[in-house]
Amino acid sequence: MKISTEIGSAARRIGEEKAIAYVAKAGFDAWDFSMFGMCRYDWATQSLLPNEHPLAGENYIAFARKLRKIGEDHGIYCNQSHAPFPVSCKGIYDSLKRAIECTAEAGGKICIIHPNNNKSAEENAEMYHELLPFAKDHGVKIATENMWNWDNEKDQSSFAACATPQSFKEHIDIMHDDFMVACLDIGHAEMRGVNTSAVEMIHALGHRLQALHLHDNDKWHDLHQLPFVGQIDFTAVVQALKDIGYQGEFTLEADAHLNGFSEDDIFTGFKEMAKTARKLAAMFEE
Repeated sequence: MKISTEIGSAARRIGEEKAIAYVAKAGFDAWDFSMFGMCRYDWATQSLLPNEHPLAGENYIAFARKLRKIGEDHGIYCNQSHAPFPVSCKGIYDSLKRAIECTAEAGGKICIIHPNNNKSAEENAEMYHELLPFAKDHGVKIATENMWNWDNEKDQSSFAACATPQSFKEHIDIMHDDFMVACLDIGHAEMRGVNTSAVEMIHALGHRLQALHLHDNDKWHDLHQLPFVGQIDFTAVVQALKDIGYQGEFTLEADAHLNGFSEDDIFTGFKEMAKTARKLAAMFEE
C-alpha cells in the first residue's frame, strides 16, 4: 500500500516545490496535486478574483512539468489531484479542464472534481459529460467526492451531492464510463447529520472506489485532523477497504494538522503525517 498526502496546505506558505520535496523526505510514496492556487474565490460575492499563481498563468503546463520532475528527482510520484472548487462558480469551468491537463502533466491518474452540492446526479452529469472526453484524451480519470451542507438550525451537516451511498453511486453509474470513479472523503462520511458512515460508504461503492481523502474528526464537524486523534474508527475503515479489495493509495487530507505547525516546522508535521499513514498502510497489509 502506497501512501500520499495533499500539498495544498503547505504550498500556501512554502510553495509547491518545497512542499513536494518535504513530502518525499518525510517518507511518503506520492503527492496529491492540490490545485486550489489555480483560482482565488471570493465566497462573499461567489466570484473569481485576480490571481498571479503559476497555475493561473500562461505557463501552467511548464509549472506542472516542473513539479513532476521535482517529485521524480526525490523518488516520489503524483498519484492524484484536486481541482479548484466550488464548481457552482460560473468562471471556474475552464480551470477544471486546466486541472485535468495539469494532472496528466504531473503524472497523476485521477483528478477529484467536486459535484455541485445542490444538484442531482442527473444535473451534475451534465458537467461531468462535458469534461469526461477531455479527461479520457489525457488519460486521467475523474473522481467525484461525497459532499456536505450545513443546517444552522440543527447545528449539523445536511444532505449534499454524493453524501449518501445511493447518491454517490447514482453520480457514478449514470456516467456509464470506467473513467468516472469515486473518491471517498472519510471525514465527510462521518459527520453528524449525513446518516451514514465511512464503512457503509466503502461497502456500497465497492469497485467504484479508487481514491481516498483520509482524515479524522469528532463525528460532527469537518475537522481534517490526523487519523487516530479523533473519533473515527479507522480499524473498521481499513477492514472495509480490505473487504472490497481496494486498489488505490492511502492519501491523507489532514490539512488542519499541518496548519498547526509554523512555516519553519512544516517538515516535522509532514513526518508525523507519514508515520500515521504508514500505520494505516500496515493495518491494511496485515
